[in-house]
Amino acid sequence: MTNPAQAVHLLLERKETLAVAESLTGGLLAATIVEVAGASAVFRGGLVAYATDLKATLVGVPEPLLEKQGPIDPDVALSLAEGARRTCRADWGIGTTGVAGPDSQDGKPVGLVYVAVTGPLGRQVDELNLDGGRASIRAGAVSHALESLVMLLRSPSANTSA
Repeated sequence: MTNPAQAVHLLLERKETLAVAESLTGGLLAATIVEVAGASAVFRGGLVAYATDLKATLVGVPEPLLEKQGPIDPDVALSLAEGARRTCRADWGIGTTGVAGPDSQDGKPVGLVYVAVTGPLGRQVDELNLDGGRASIRAGAVSHALESLVMLLRSPSANTSA
């Protein structure tokens, strides 16, 4: 598991900033980042868009995408990450969306999560199928988001996957 301090340290080294747009993690990702001393030098802010309509109005996810794909979708995760970057004027953005349970949502199973990271070295979106209860699923999404960010920050060149 990636220590959030690794992400903060790498951002400090690179003199770059981070913002997040969270759905299923509901602020847990931002809270995890700001627990690190010195995070204020790199963390611009976070948006919690738990309700689907706020993904469009607060973060800028295109309404047609939400209408067609629903809120739990890899393209929505990417749009959340890009919206965080744009809204908070950050170098890097992370977006999280998925189903933490206890019930499925819009035909999507509990534990289905999409985590996206976008920035100057590329972008990445991952589909996760996590086990456990709400707390475990949310914590797993946060951990994966930080691992993905650290991987991209350590990448010598652009890394794009979808």
